[in-house]
Parts: sequence; structure tokens; C-alpha cells
Amino acid sequence: MSKIFLFDALREAIDEEMERDNSVCVLGEDVGHYGGSYKVTKDLHNKYGDIRILDTPIAENSFMGMAIGAAMTGLRPIVEGMNMSFLLLAFNQISNNAGMLRYTSGGNFKIPLVIRGPGGVGKQLGAEHSQRLEAYFQAIPGLKIVACSTPYNAKGLLKSAIRDDNPVILFEHVLLYNLQYDIPEHEYFVPLDKAEIVRVGSDITILTYSRMRYHVLQASDVLVKDGYDPEIIDLISLKPIDIDSIADSLKKTNYLLIVEECMKTGGIAAEIIAQVNDNYFDFLDAPIVRLSSQDIPTPYNGNLEKATVVQPQKIVETVQQLLY
Repeated sequence: MSKIFLFDALREAIDEEMERDNSVCVLGEDVGHYGGSYKVTKDLHNKYGDIRILDTPIAENSFMGMAIGAAMTGLRPIVEGMNMSFLLLAFNQISNNAGMLRYTSGGNFKIPLVIRGPGGVGKQLGAEHSQRLEAYFQAIPGLKIVACSTPYNAKGLLKSAIRDDNPVILFEHVLLYNLQYDIPEHEYFVPLDKAEIVRVGSDITILTYSRMRYHVLQASDVLVKDGYDPEIIDLISLKPIDIDSIADSLKKTNYLLIVEECMKTGGIAAEIIAQVNDNYFDFLDAPIVRLSSQDIPTPYNGNLEKATVVQPQKIVETVQQLLY
């Protein structure tokens, strides 16, 4: 085992896959000589050259289209969005091309494309740099969507995504890059369609993903001291949702709380609630509760920004009310 930062775990995944397969390449703004805004591609251009680690102009729609064309013709591009909110400028390419071409071509083209980069509410980054786009992309057919939360699953997910023949969006959180944990020194992969049981419990199922994993774990420490026994699941896969793991947990606990940084209206929690109510309503002893971000542009002011996001104390209070 070796202790590693999350951004270095992502870098290791890219390096290993580029060394193994000459068709793997990276493109995006400042990914080359600068090494990426969060240093995920640091020094890789020295090893692989300026073509395989390609700096692009500030033109997301253009280089996303180029990456999709490259994927159609045999390459395995990794597109880094300097900030995931900027990829809204490439929404047409991602939805109408990346998500659909394998289907509209009758299977004649594969789209082995990875789209990755930082998102989420950071530290006073303002509304346009604090976007959570997972719900935007969830409705697009043909895409796989995952969200990493630890150095371990960051590396394993990225390696799996690079080898997949379908377009995969990997959401990274801007505040998790400096997380440092042990990961195996041997090669490993994390599946793109499975949730992780973070804590086994019997009283209530708490679903979460990305940065909110750590808010839930903080709340869990308090809840356990108070005699509660929560089961915590990190979704990891946002499309498809691992509904089987959720159902197995609900058979034990019969209570469900969903904690997300996504906005409440049309968020990931909304889709989970619909699926559970459609298929596993009889497992529930109480209505499902979701704790989501406020449906407003994220304020720049630090105190207001904090108030828009679910905090650990709110999770504690909600569990206590549900199980009272």
C-alpha cells in the first residue's frame, strides 16, 4: 500500500493507461505544459509529448467534437474540463454526438471517450464555478456517469472508464483533490456500475456520493455515539444507479435518507426516489427524505455559500427525526 493524494491517483491512472495503450490521449485547456489546473496531468507531456497530451484553445465545443471524432476513429481520448461547468459549452456534442453515435450508427462506431474534471461547491468560487452538472447529464441516453470520492476509487474508476467502449463522465470534486489515503501498489479496477457499502448498519440507509460522503461520515460519528446504527452507501455510479444494492440495504433498515450536493429539483435523489417508490415501496416504513443543495445559484459570500450545502448537523437532526 502507498499513501497518495487523490489528484496523484488520477494521474497514476492516466499514466498507466497511456503507457499500456498508445491510443490513449489527453486533451483540454492547460493539460500539457502547465500540468492541469489541479495537476492531474503534471509532467505527462514530458513523457508522452505535446500530441498525446494536447493543449487546446479555450473552445470547449470544438475540442469536445474533436475528441468524439478521435474516439470514432480508433483513439481513446480523455477530455479534461478545467471546470465541469465549462462543458455546458459542449453540451450539444456530449448529448447529440457522444451519447448517441453508437446507436445512430447501428453500432458501427464505438465512442471510448472519458470526460473528467473538477466540479462542486468549493471555497467561494462563485456561481459559475460551483456547478453540479450530474443531473444535467443524467437524462442523456448512452452516457455512463460516475463520481469519485477517495483516491482508491478515483484511480480504479478512471482506469475502468478509459478501457470502456462507451462515453463515461467522471465527476471529481474540487475540494477532494488533496485527500490522501493508502491505495494498493498493484493494478486494480473499480466497476462503473456498483455502489460501495461504506458502513454496515441496520437502522437507516443513507445514500450519498462525492464530497457529501465525508459530511455523512461526520454525522455518523455523532449518530453512533447516540446509539444509532446507520448504513452508509456511496453511490459512485450515478448512471446507471445501483438500485440492487439500495434495495438490499432497505430490506434491512426500512428507512432511506439521501444526502447530495446536487440541487433538489430534478437531482440525483429525485431519480432514486422515483425508482425506489416504483419498485421497492413495500420496504419503506416512512417516506424517503432527501437533503439537497438549495435551488439557487451558489453565493460568493462564504457564510451564504455554506448555508446552501447540506451540513453534518442537519444530517444528524434528520436521522433523529426519522427514527424518533
